[in-house]
Amino acid sequence: MSEDQVPGEEPAVRHSCEFDPEALTLRLDVNIPGETSAIYPVVDKIMSTMGEIGCVSDQEFEIRLAVSEALANAVLHGCESDPSKRVEICVECDPTRGMLIVVRDPGAGFDPSQIPSPVDGQQLYRRGGRGVFLINQLMDEVQYRKGGTEIRMIKRDIFPTRPEPPEE
Repeated sequence: MSEDQVPGEEPAVRHSCEFDPEALTLRLDVNIPGETSAIYPVVDKIMSTMGEIGCVSDQEFEIRLAVSEALANAVLHGCESDPSKRVEICVECDPTRGMLIVVRDPGAGFDPSQIPSPVDGQQLYRRGGRGVFLINQLMDEVQYRKGGTEIRMIKRDIFPTRPEPPEE
């Protein structure tokens, strides 16, 4: 295990995310076992790594929550909390396009259009069922692919071209 690797994490199988590999500031590929205890260490690693390079700064809360929800859905529904199953996570940072996060699970998938809105009627009183809604509200672009076993989330940097601070 490498020094910066999260326990239980393995290097992910290389799949393309989407951004131009020549323009990337960072690419992070990992996979975790299908258990909830693996979620927060990898979210912390993603956020720490992104913070070090300043990828989509000032939006850490939105990204952390969306990634946590996507991973929780992948572990609970895609892996059915089975640690022998794996969730793949690919994160890319492009200085002009923002941050792309792709989460893949081995589950049967789902149709996001069939998820009831948690802000309508009796859904307001449900204990769960807000993850997909939150992800869609927090990220700039969200796509569900491969029958719902892959979610692609993009968060654009609100300061894509940061001016140099004035010299004193």
